[in-house]
Amino acid sequence: MATTALVDPDTGLTQAQLAARHGLRVAGERPSVVEYSRRLWAYRHFIAAYANAKLVASYSNAKLGQLWQVLTPLTNAAVYYLIFGVVLAQNDMPNYIAYLTTGLFIFNFTQSAVLAGTQAISSNLGLIRALHFPRASLPLSTTLTQFQQLLASMVVLIGIVLVTGEPITLQWLLLIPALFLQAIFNAGVVLLVARMGSKASDLKQVMPFVLRTWMYGSGVLYNVSLFERLPAWATTLVQYNPLLVYIELARYALLEEAPLLNESLTQLWLVGAGWALVAGIGGFIYFWRGEQEYGRG
Repeated sequence: MATTALVDPDTGLTQAQLAARHGLRVAGERPSVVEYSRRLWAYRHFIAAYANAKLVASYSNAKLGQLWQVLTPLTNAAVYYLIFGVVLAQNDMPNYIAYLTTGLFIFNFTQSAVLAGTQAISSNLGLIRALHFPRASLPLSTTLTQFQQLLASMVVLIGIVLVTGEPITLQWLLLIPALFLQAIFNAGVVLLVARMGSKASDLKQVMPFVLRTWMYGSGVLYNVSLFERLPAWATTLVQYNPLLVYIELARYALLEEAPLLNESLTQLWLVGAGWALVAGIGGFIYFWRGEQEYGRG
């Protein structure tokens, strides 16, 4: 059965035409990508303040406070070194301690961001329902919180690298763009899992298993040259693993004798930049398309 639009007898206009004439919009209407980006930029100070507050609050109940930002990855490094470097004797690297620690710290940046991002929306429903602001502010603040923790970890990592005998070189400066690319990649992935987590609360239970599998496929614990023993198609697949790429870039920057699975350093940078671009833009668009859904139901 066909429906007809209601027409105002005084003006001869439909309700939609009247709304457009007087600038009325649907409540909660999703803005365009450009407008949404502009609003998000306007909230940059809120994102930074919220990230700082979450960072302080996350360690407020611990006696050692924010020192756990450093102690947690260091403890993980000690455990994995005991298993892979001593028990299993997988320490054929010239500087296995620095090699292992670099991989763990870089991987932990993405792992922590993704785990927190899965609950960026679901754990802030009260704030979402009470206030009007671009919802992407929440997952982006989560990424910023983890980036601040990474900076503290980098101070410790550099200390480990120096203590284990690595010299200071200009090559260390390459760590800055490598971490920048990884931060953009993380932001995109966090936006992706934030929307997925808002729909499926069980995602936070599944994600630790996904990330653990991802870690074993990223050469965190062992020499990346082991991947060359895989079939050609599997080796190619591993070479394009974004976390393996960012870990290799960091190791190349800090360590003198870090083997690369991908022999072309230029190609490694191009893959890292490509992943940052795809994840950053794709994650943002995917999250933006669900802007009207967050906090409802």
